[in-house]
Amino acid sequence: MKDTFQIKIELLSKLVRKNYWKNRHTSFDNLQKSFPKHLRKDVKNAAKELIKEGYILQKPTGYGLEISLNSRRMSEILNVVEKSYKE
Repeated sequence: MKDTFQIKIELLSKLVRKNYWKNRHTSFDNLQKSFPKHLRKDVKNAAKELIKEGYILQKPTGYGLEISLNSRRMSEILNVVEKSYKE
């Protein structure tokens, strides 16, 4: 079973790969789509923690919560994702 740290890294790498920076957003509900069904609750909790930590920015809309990566922390995010690929 994956721990929260691994899930956070996978979420960040997914958002980096799909280039969700600045004005490009995705729905909060779409984050859990690439994960197994038994981890979906853990993924949602990890994403909420990333929002609290400031790695992910949220944008409330009339049709739900949209998120994107925090471009002010781009170097930190890219370093974390790069280190995870090396390991």
